[in-house]
Amino acid sequence: MSYDIIIIGAGPAGLTAAIYAGRAKMKVLVISDAIPGGQTMLTEEIENYPGFPTFINGPELINNMYKQAGKLEVEFKKAKAKLIEKKDEGFLVTTDNGKLGALSIILATGAAYKKLGVKGEKDYTGKGVSYCGICDGPLFRNKEIAVVGGGDAAVYEAGHLLKFCRSLHLIHRRDRLRATKVIQEKVLQNKKTVIHYNSTLQEIYGSKLVEGIKIKSVLTNEIKDIPCKGVFIFVGIKPNSEIVKGLVNTDNAGYILTDENMAASEKGIFASGDVRKKLLRQISTAVGEGATAAFSAQKYVEELKGIAYN
Repeated sequence: MSYDIIIIGAGPAGLTAAIYAGRAKMKVLVISDAIPGGQTMLTEEIENYPGFPTFINGPELINNMYKQAGKLEVEFKKAKAKLIEKKDEGFLVTTDNGKLGALSIILATGAAYKKLGVKGEKDYTGKGVSYCGICDGPLFRNKEIAVVGGGDAAVYEAGHLLKFCRSLHLIHRRDRLRATKVIQEKVLQNKKTVIHYNSTLQEIYGSKLVEGIKIKSVLTNEIKDIPCKGVFIFVGIKPNSEIVKGLVNTDNAGYILTDENMAASEKGIFASGDVRKKLLRQISTAVGEGATAAFSAQKYVEELKGIAYN
């Protein structure tokens, strides 16, 4: 079966693209190998999404988007997309559940935060463990928190988190931070910062929510217990762009390069959300990009079909 648009990924970017493409009466299929929502499903309280003066939780927001897309006759298929190939005027998508054709592709596959794999990390994700200080910082107002990492992202986010927390424990495995000096100074000169050099995170513990962590000295093997309510882990992020490797242009980290219309280097392929090279990775930016990608894909498909576009 052939579609006008196949959207790969069902997070906020993918679901928004589905809504806009569905409203345009495109024949749309959304492919996802997991339940819709992506990382948003792990966020219990979203405080910075426009229109909600208190907060909305991630699963509720995603469920509303999913229902809205469903009412527009958008099809959903649970499958893992493994390969995209150019075929005639369109594309062939190979999944673990068959092959599907489309005139246009929207990639909304997101990115994955690199995990440490320590005890408690998975259990407390969304319950005190976070990978986004901008998203979750206000939830830890006047509380003790820990930040793991020493690069630009970790120290930059630590600087943001210092606006809210009572104290911040910065944990880094080396004897000096790798972040840019200007960013470092802002954090290290703040009286609320407690730095733990030559240390690694060993365990995150608690009951229903995070209550503390255990860190280990790489020099002495000493284990130290640090009570805290939040643990922010910044050890890297990896875009889920392997499926288009060699087909579209990416930067050195693998993020898909697009123009302002979300068009990738291969005509007919568009990208939105965290898989795309961008400045800010937030639900609100993913939604805007998903809408733009859908509109661009609609225009592309209609031009292929010879439909005049005004």
